[in-house]
Amino acid sequence: MNLDFSSLPLSPAMLSNLHTLGYTQMTPIQAQSLPQVLAGKDLLAQAKTGSGKTAAFGIGLLEKLNPRFFGVQALILCPTRELADQVTKELRRLARATQNIKLVTLCGGAPIGPQIGSLEHGAHVVVGTPGRILKHLGKATLDLAQVSTLVLDEADRMLDMGFSDEIDVIIDALPKQRQTLLFSATYPDSMAELSAHVLRDPVEVRVETTHTVSHIKQQFYSVNKGQRTLTLVSLLLKHKPESAIIFCNTKQQTQELADELASLGFFARALHGDLEQRDRDQVWAQFANRSTAILVATDVASRGLDIKELDMVVNFELSHDPEVHIHRIGRTGRAGKKGLALSLFLSNERRRMEAIEAYQGSPAEPGTIALLDDLHEATRGLKLKPKMVTLQIDGGRKQKVRPGDILGALTGESGIPGKQVGKIDMFDQFAYVAVERDVAKQALQILNEGKIKGRKFRVRKLN
Repeated sequence: MNLDFSSLPLSPAMLSNLHTLGYTQMTPIQAQSLPQVLAGKDLLAQAKTGSGKTAAFGIGLLEKLNPRFFGVQALILCPTRELADQVTKELRRLARATQNIKLVTLCGGAPIGPQIGSLEHGAHVVVGTPGRILKHLGKATLDLAQVSTLVLDEADRMLDMGFSDEIDVIIDALPKQRQTLLFSATYPDSMAELSAHVLRDPVEVRVETTHTVSHIKQQFYSVNKGQRTLTLVSLLLKHKPESAIIFCNTKQQTQELADELASLGFFARALHGDLEQRDRDQVWAQFANRSTAILVATDVASRGLDIKELDMVVNFELSHDPEVHIHRIGRTGRAGKKGLALSLFLSNERRRMEAIEAYQGSPAEPGTIALLDDLHEATRGLKLKPKMVTLQIDGGRKQKVRPGDILGALTGESGIPGKQVGKIDMFDQFAYVAVERDVAKQALQILNEGKIKGRKFRVRKLN
């Protein structure tokens, strides 16, 4: 199979942009999907997060757009705001090849007024979550009559989250003659029903869904009832990860564990569906820029989050689904690095561990850890402070603030060295910038006393 993008019938402008972005060889999902997408076929694709699936559908739908027609020509449904933002960012990069392509993101947790204003000025591509898309349809602020391409991204997770009815209503508002591309990491029975309903004579593409876990060291710890947190803290103090995701099965357990870890002196935050969108954005920015070391999360909240370097994954509770377990641990050990995945289980949860063993085709390695005698005594005066600190700026994309403006304000005359500025994340009304801890006070003073793009913005330190 030819894996070179130049083997595809793409426009010279798209090929040139892909080369600029460093896209030379297609990933397996791209090589199998793109020819079918470009040929106008419906697609049922099974591929995991991080496989390059956004480019697999994005390149195809962008090539089909008519830039001179300012109607919605492509709709991409995502389960979460985080995934929708990630998809939009990737599409913007891919769309640099074509002039005047307008993308609009429509998600809950954000004010609906500015979204309506954006739609009034026309859009070629809409990326959004089912609930907010449905709200716009109800208000007649979104017209889907000219959509030629529908993408259901992480469709399995949308069904898990109970979006089946919303998806049905949205599909009824679309033209019958369209191309539909359905991407899913897993293939439960409910997926078969959905694909039969929305796809016409689809081409099926299956890329190996299990992560290669040979470079991930896995250990399973049998814990006694009431000692789960004690075991976890003992492991955290032993390994001292700079970045770790701890998975729980419920929103309540996620919040309670994050609060307990924070009270013991760990830099830990919770990420789950009950958080306001602004808080989710803030938590995610702090973890991604390494100013928060530990993210305690549910599976739904963590889907679509792209972490390039993650020291450790901990399953505080084993997943009921072995495939979900493989997805969880596959977040560590990426880009050729070794990963560490630790899982805790009670004696009555042994069947879950045995199901994981059967699914991955290898026995579980038992782990041993010397438990702390006293949790609070062992963590007294704990100083596992992350290297980075996050500054929140009360201005974002809507105020036309760009990452370069923030970097320039921080590193200008008598500013801080650029190498001490970390990740900058932009949202509609806020921006988050990471700076090294030893210059955080100076950086905060520079931004509060100075201006960004000629304007004063309120800035505060988050941690």
